[in-house]
Amino acid sequence: MEKLFKELKAEDICETNVVPIQPKKDTAVILPTVSVSIPKRSASPIFSQNILEWTQTQVQDWLLEHNLVQMSHLLMNYDGRSLIYLHRYIKYGRPEQVLNMLQEDSIRRTNQCLSLVELSYFHSLLDKQKRLLQLTIFSQQTRKNTNNDKNDS
Repeated sequence: MEKLFKELKAEDICETNVVPIQPKKDTAVILPTVSVSIPKRSASPIFSQNILEWTQTQVQDWLLEHNLVQMSHLLMNYDGRSLIYLHRYIKYGRPEQVLNMLQEDSIRRTNQCLSLVELSYFHSLLDKQKRLLQLTIFSQQTRKNTNNDKNDS
């Protein structure tokens, strides 16, 4: 046990002896309940196709809807525009530097190491969301051009 404490660099070691206690007969045992704090989602998340229009609440809802709990804690005050900037850093920055910075932020803000699996999934979802936005913009421009061509005829 001491070896483990040394590895953990624990300064104060307090050992306690645990003595099992037998309950009296005909005694009801009530187990304690533990509550876990998970960020709340808004009632019915409705997301604009344009990520730039997302509010902080919509970003949180989107992250939680995709089970990105750690990212939701890390990106607590992010809105859509912030997501786009982060996506650019991840996509165009030096991978090792970006990963180290995100890891430091995660430890500082959430007291947890950043999950590479969750980060990868987050990055994939953002790529997908950006492609959806680009398709929407492209189809709107195509419709607009088609309508202009009809009006010119």
